[in-house]
Amino acid sequence: MNILFISLGCDKNLVDSEVMLGIIRDRGFKFTDNEQDADIIIVNTCCFIHDAKEESINTILEMAEYKKTGNLKGLIVTGCLGQRYKEEIQKEIKEVDAILGTTSYDEIANVIDSVLAGSKTVQFKDLQYLSEVPSSRVNTTGGYFSYLKIAEGCDKHCTYCIIPKIRGNFRSIPMEKLIAEANELVKNGARELILVAQETTLYGKDIYGEKALHKLLKELCKIEELQWIRLLYSYPEEITDELIEVMKTEDKICNYLDMPIQHASDSILKRMGRRTTKEELIGIVRKLRKNIPDISLRTTLITGFPGETEEDHNELKQFVKDMKFNRLGVFTYSKEEDTPAAAMKPQIHKHIKKKRQAEIMEIQQGIAFEHAKDMVGKTLKVMIEGKLPADNTELISNQEDNMESQISNVYIGRTYMDAPKVDGYIFVQTRAELMSGEFVDVLVTDAKDYDLVGKLI
Repeated sequence: MNILFISLGCDKNLVDSEVMLGIIRDRGFKFTDNEQDADIIIVNTCCFIHDAKEESINTILEMAEYKKTGNLKGLIVTGCLGQRYKEEIQKEIKEVDAILGTTSYDEIANVIDSVLAGSKTVQFKDLQYLSEVPSSRVNTTGGYFSYLKIAEGCDKHCTYCIIPKIRGNFRSIPMEKLIAEANELVKNGARELILVAQETTLYGKDIYGEKALHKLLKELCKIEELQWIRLLYSYPEEITDELIEVMKTEDKICNYLDMPIQHASDSILKRMGRRTTKEELIGIVRKLRKNIPDISLRTTLITGFPGETEEDHNELKQFVKDMKFNRLGVFTYSKEEDTPAAAMKPQIHKHIKKKRQAEIMEIQQGIAFEHAKDMVGKTLKVMIEGKLPADNTELISNQEDNMESQISNVYIGRTYMDAPKVDGYIFVQTRAELMSGEFVDVLVTDAKDYDLVGKLI
């Protein structure tokens, strides 16, 4: 049987997809990327915000058409949309043969067997269940970096967020299991591990009685062939001195922190159910930069939250100007049913949300471009991810180096400041032949908006 697997949503969802792929592989099924040839199509869905929900539904409907035009014998929905809307999916999309909840993905092979036997299946386990999967994951990121999910669920209950209702409470994955998984990923070629969870900074509190992220990081640093460790989704109020110290002293840990803050107005932060004030956020940023001067800070913001006034928005704009985050993303507020924020008033009109988003992104663009220019003349460690086609190399050429660049190879890489898919790249000019996954030292010679250009040393 040929299985087509589609993974939507965040990197945490991608880890679940890779686990399911491992289970399916070990059961003896074959994979295909051709919808016409697929006997079974699995869609691992997302529903965090409206756009993600819409993408998931449209993908399911599109795949359902292959029951008429292809070989499709079974359509399986997994992940967040299935967890949240199982009754609606069963009622409205009759082509769906099975639905698995967010804690039931370890049953995927059994569910495929059931569907092939002609049964309609709905598989849901308790939201506090934490699966124990013996299969190794199938790496879908190219092999040189992998995501390591260190916890599941969330206890924060921010007023705009549905995650605790579809992923359960915060549950840390035991350290010994994570170390074993990390060793397996590195054995299979990963040179960068990116730690993810709904909130990484709270790791260990539920099973060890104390925050243990710094201890986990120290253990991961012992893996010999591992080059980089990167932290995402670190809530500012949970950042400890121990975490800062281990980041400062361990060379393998990238001086990079993704720290979602969502807003800077105290009144909006309170309405959001966040645990920090603006002054506390300023203090945390200053503390990080004092202890780790070259740290690259990424954050995310929400514009148009219910009740956000023009004064709140202006306060947020000034905060962005003052803090000068290295990387920053801005989302417009998405009204999600069954969340407290959905009932808050006044709701902000869509065009005002978009306008405020654009204003903040314009401010951040100038900041980001300045950060990029500040890198010129510095030498950075770079992980090579690919090669630029020869006919595109002129796009990154320096005019004064034009003759040399025309005969050079140009490789695409990332620095410690760049997480995959969300941050920039560095284009590396060299006459040498480099391999993807290789780490090299590069002298930055130019900045092209969000990206850098450099020469191999």
